[in-house]
Amino acid sequence: MAIDSIGTVVNNGSASLQARNTIDQEGFIKLFLSQLQFQDPLEPVDNREFLAQLAQFSNLEQSRQLGINMEGMLTMESSSQALALLSRAVDVMQVTGGNIAGTVAAVQFTTTGPELTINTAAGVLTGIRLPQVSLVKP
Repeated sequence: MAIDSIGTVVNNGSASLQARNTIDQEGFIKLFLSQLQFQDPLEPVDNREFLAQLAQFSNLEQSRQLGINMEGMLTMESSSQALALLSRAVDVMQVTGGNIAGTVAAVQFTTTGPELTINTAAGVLTGIRLPQVSLVKP
């Protein structure tokens, strides 16, 4: 899941490229077991190689857990940023390229991240994502 924050540039292409270039825990186990199953019985895997692969597996699991924890922290940070904007005057980037000024009236938490409701002179804007906020006024 992509985590939004104020002023970030959304780039969905790099996330899918990264997902294709990595191996998950199940893939690593399947590869490791296949290697053990099809090894040459006359020249089995050296103990050092076996231990190195087990260490790689351990590192993979730790990296996976770290990634899960980081995603949780980024989600919390994104939520904190959204909550800090309540009752604040902001400028929001429009699809047309211009900015519109308003005051953050509400924050809704969705599965894709926080969405702001902004009261403007022209009416109410809903579903505003954090990257659309271009300026926060005191």
